[in-house]
Amino acid sequence: MSDQKDSLKTITHVVYGLQAATFLTLIACIPAVIINYVKMDDVDNDLIASHFRWQIRTFWFFLLWAIIGGLLSFVFIGFGIVAAAFIWLMYRIIKGWLRLSEDKAMYCK
Repeated sequence: MSDQKDSLKTITHVVYGLQAATFLTLIACIPAVIINYVKMDDVDNDLIASHFRWQIRTFWFFLLWAIIGGLLSFVFIGFGIVAAAFIWLMYRIIKGWLRLSEDKAMYCK
């Protein structure tokens, strides 16, 4: 493995860690997605690029559902939407991190 690929893989692990830290502090997901966008031009490896796309999509869809849930929380269904968004976030982090550890690409659907 080249030094560049090792470095990008480490960065990808860090982003998954920051996404996981979202469960402790919501703001942790913001530096995670910023890192993805800043380092995207350096990625020339399909494996790492697939994880970056996975992480970016995870952020934006989580944000969308969290906002929708927050806005609907006054009618109580919003709390269920926010809970589902966090469960979905956990699933995406676990699945992505495990596949990265196995050197497997993510296929966004």
